[in-house]
Amino acid sequence: MPKPVSVTAEVPNAADDMRSPTGTRPDSEDTRVRAERVKSRPVVPLAPVSPPTPGSGPPPVRPKIDTEQAATNVRRPWWLPFGFRGSASWVTSLLFHAALILVLGLMVQATRPGAASHGLTAYIARPVPLESFDRETPDALQSPRRSPIVASPMPTDRDYGVPRVEQPAERPSDGQRGGRAAASSSLPPKVDWMKQADADVKGSLAGRGQKARALLAGRDGGTDQSEAAVERGLRWLAAHQQTDGSWHFNHENGLCQGQCRNPGTAPTTTGATAIVLLPFLGAGYTHRENEYQEVVRRGLYYLGNRALLTPHGVDLQEGTMYAQGLATIALCEAYAMTDDKALKDIAQSAIDFIVYAQDRKGGGWRYTPGEPGDTTVIGWQLMALKSGQMANLNVPSPTIFKAKEFLTSVQCEGGARYGYMNTSPRQTTTAIGLLLRMYTGWQRDNLRLRQGVVYHLSKWGPSEDNMYYNYYATQVMHHWGGPEWDRWNGKMRDFLVATQAATGHEAGSWYFGGGYGQVGGRLYNTAMAAMTLEVYYRYMPLYRRESILAEQ
Repeated sequence: MPKPVSVTAEVPNAADDMRSPTGTRPDSEDTRVRAERVKSRPVVPLAPVSPPTPGSGPPPVRPKIDTEQAATNVRRPWWLPFGFRGSASWVTSLLFHAALILVLGLMVQATRPGAASHGLTAYIARPVPLESFDRETPDALQSPRRSPIVASPMPTDRDYGVPRVEQPAERPSDGQRGGRAAASSSLPPKVDWMKQADADVKGSLAGRGQKARALLAGRDGGTDQSEAAVERGLRWLAAHQQTDGSWHFNHENGLCQGQCRNPGTAPTTTGATAIVLLPFLGAGYTHRENEYQEVVRRGLYYLGNRALLTPHGVDLQEGTMYAQGLATIALCEAYAMTDDKALKDIAQSAIDFIVYAQDRKGGGWRYTPGEPGDTTVIGWQLMALKSGQMANLNVPSPTIFKAKEFLTSVQCEGGARYGYMNTSPRQTTTAIGLLLRMYTGWQRDNLRLRQGVVYHLSKWGPSEDNMYYNYYATQVMHHWGGPEWDRWNGKMRDFLVATQAATGHEAGSWYFGGGYGQVGGRLYNTAMAAMTLEVYYRYMPLYRRESILAEQ
């Protein structure tokens, strides 16, 4: 084998390889000398090599590669087994897209309605029609809404059928959440809403069973027409429930889609939801059984989802203590009627917040906790506390005593009439004050109570435009009883039956502009009117309960 020939050649410096735009190097002395040296060297010509003849000679010898040795001498990058090249760009791309996905996920989570809440939210798929109301509307309901109140009885010789509204079939998913952040880990656990009620309703709520309802309505002045009007009102309310289980005073933006006039302006959804739940509960419909089981169930879910857990109890205000009182009444009554232990803690916590929010100096409540009170707000708070007592929950006695001190501070004529924040009397606040006096211990033989009922409410009579006054005054007169109640009931009952809307999507509803009527709108008026027609059984009469219960 011939020895390898070592050939040495000068390699020009990289700096010398600079060329002009024409492809020639700049001329210089060093370059000329170097060129002369190259020319002086002998050039040995290479022998010509003929191409091999195909098929002749030994096959070419290919060098063998020692793969094991090569593997030990060359360190392969870690990413090559995965088929990755250019690791820096790949890692950068991966990190960038991962960060982008994370940011987009956080943006979607932050903008999803109710994303921060804990609880269950129900949804229904489509609006609930009201067209069926038109089929069986009684002729007597066609009278103008502003017809004067008369004491003549309504006809009873025809069947006032109760039109039906299709109820949503879907049930809320336990995995969905909505409403405000509520720290609901401290609220009651999941509720077995389908479990049948196993506790009898006692005391003031004993008239809400179906048998007791029929008995008491017939005994105390209700009629088939008034009961049918209640059912029509409940169906209108059910048809205007929002997809998340709530109700809004401004019902135009919901399933109604603007078909009903007179929307309210009050922004609180907890207040609207609670005031609508009350007539369902008043008629004996709970989340455990009966026709409106799903409607009530979704409403209670919504209140639970909107609850804010504070060091002072559960806050359901949404900006006003009106809503706190209404929501507390609904939760306490639902618990009392079903003995649903899952409602006990949230109902008790709602009461605790009312106790905390009382004005320690004056004993009242107003729009915000601790604010000096007024008679309209104290009405809902004190009734909420009484509902808590009906449910055997803890209501501190000092809170009741302080509330009685507030009533004394706004009374006139020794307690026969009441003002708003002072002693200047008004009709609505007089009705509220007298009802609260009944619930805080005044007996029927109290002369101041008698004066307020006989010489004021009875003479004023029902209002044609103020359901706030009518709602409280009707309860006072029902508890009072006697001929004063009979005269009041004939006027109030027949007026509400005659003024209920009878056509279109508004069928079954009411609207009056006075007494917060414009603020609450058609939804508020319908709930208040329905509760007023439920007066025969919604709360047992305070001064004749034993005799009525003995007849059942």
